[in-house]
Amino acid sequence: MDYSFFDFLKLIGSLALFLYGMKIMSEGLQKLAGNKLRTILSAMTKNRVMGVLTGVLITALIQSSSATTVMVVSFVNAGLLSLVQSIGVIMGANIGTTVTAWIISLFGFGKFSISALSIPLMGIALPLIFSSKSRNKSTGEFIFGFAFLFMGLDFLKSAMPDLQNNPEVLSFVQNFSDMGIGSVLIFLLIGSVLTILVQSSSATVALTLIMATKGWIDFPAAAAMIMGENIGTTITANLAAIPANLSAKRAAFAHFMFNVMGVIWMLFVFKYFVNMVEGLVTSFGPANPAEMSAFISSLSPEEYTQITTLSKSELSADLVSKQNMYLSYQGATSYGLSLFHTLFNICNVSIMIWFVRVYEKICLNVIRPKAGEEEDEEFVLQYISTGILSTAELSILQAEKETEVYAKRARKMFGFVKKMTNMDHNDKKFLKLYNRLEKYEDICDRMEVEIGSYLGKVSEGRLSHQSKEHIRAILRAVTEIESIADSCCNIGRHLKRKMEANAVFEENILANINSMYALLDKAYENMQLVLKNQQISEKELHESQSIESTINDKRNTLKQKNVEDLNENRYSYQNGVFYMDITSECERMGDYIINVIESLKVKPD
Repeated sequence: MDYSFFDFLKLIGSLALFLYGMKIMSEGLQKLAGNKLRTILSAMTKNRVMGVLTGVLITALIQSSSATTVMVVSFVNAGLLSLVQSIGVIMGANIGTTVTAWIISLFGFGKFSISALSIPLMGIALPLIFSSKSRNKSTGEFIFGFAFLFMGLDFLKSAMPDLQNNPEVLSFVQNFSDMGIGSVLIFLLIGSVLTILVQSSSATVALTLIMATKGWIDFPAAAAMIMGENIGTTITANLAAIPANLSAKRAAFAHFMFNVMGVIWMLFVFKYFVNMVEGLVTSFGPANPAEMSAFISSLSPEEYTQITTLSKSELSADLVSKQNMYLSYQGATSYGLSLFHTLFNICNVSIMIWFVRVYEKICLNVIRPKAGEEEDEEFVLQYISTGILSTAELSILQAEKETEVYAKRARKMFGFVKKMTNMDHNDKKFLKLYNRLEKYEDICDRMEVEIGSYLGKVSEGRLSHQSKEHIRAILRAVTEIESIADSCCNIGRHLKRKMEANAVFEENILANINSMYALLDKAYENMQLVLKNQQISEKELHESQSIESTINDKRNTLKQKNVEDLNENRYSYQNGVFYMDITSECERMGDYIINVIESLKVKPD
């Protein structure tokens, strides 16, 4: 066999250029789209159909289903999407990714190949890459990626071993081509493994198209490989979910399960589905894709080499006719596989969209929290919807309820802080809790914006003076609750720095910090109670102010005592710094809590 190791390296290098082009193009598009993608994702996933359409749109835009699913997993991890919403978007991503196959078919295998324009395209992109404007830079990256993609595809086509000159390849493949359903399963497995290895379904589709248009494999085998690619591509999202929370792991598992179930039902109708696609391409396309392998087998090695490498002017009339037939079959095969890919995913989504809740239940039962591990909340607004506004009074009531939920989340963060303070920092759970604390803080920032934006829309309507005052009070409470969340995160950061410095608090320091926490717990209790009632009595207000005053006095006492203890060398100066930082942050938290309470309407006794 005259296919050397150097030729194999050329094949791998071509694949690398294709993958690099896909990565650069996808990243450039993501940078161009920026926050719009996040807005689209959170605004358009309110029902399953919109979720699917969002997945299609974003994946068609950024040209990577892996990027979409990884983004979805990270959004679920951050709490911006629920598990049900993520399943819809992932289903849509499966349809969106078929756009790549059509682009490759139209521009990579047509009579006009875009690879001829690759170098001029880079010339256009060069000044953009060095632009100081980030938008121009991202556009340049996208054009570069696009050019690399088709250069890589062109190199891939020429680096693949010629079937006519290497008949051993065909005999190897033919061993698997006459085994009925066994052949389908083998090529399905090959497609899955290839996608896992190269971590790109687009690259596997490109390889499959090349193998089919070169006559390596017949049309049904290529279709089976494309189904395998659908399973292989789920591995990327599952890898992205390994360090993530339970909800993100469930979203990745839903992606895997959806694709596997789709392949299982397709296996039962595979033969008829492939025949239908062949019929459609034969009727509306250039030729019958099923005849590609037979046509190539009918050519001699010399004829094959000439019609695939020489231009029309260099060929005899007979070979020009054969070259035209070859191009027709090549087009029919690439269009046929792209059509199979699209129809399979559309049919799959059309069936599976009705079972989203079933998928959710399976994911919740299969991926459970470990013993002693808390179930993660799904952070979505519970009372406020982004749809049409209700009446002003009802909208304000919804905002009040959401503010109450917001306060509970901030309290939960304080719970994490208390656990972290009294935990051995060598404990693995310490960093886990710190990561959860940071995640909750991100969510609190997001909630503040969403509640604030919602109340902004409400206040645009015709409101009474009383309602306007009420909205102002809720907005003040929301801002202060966000500050409470920031304070919790700041204490977490002080504790993390203490851990990194390998410092250990003495018993008396811990006891003093815990006594501050106990006072804050009382203040929290009062805050949650008055938020529930949305008004406060004079007596309750004085009680809350008294607790806040006690927190201030406690901080001042501990500050004074700290100076004395440092003078007597009872603990290191470094420990004193961490101790005072935490104490000061606790006092600030007390201020924020009383601010929330004072924002509420005082009812007469």
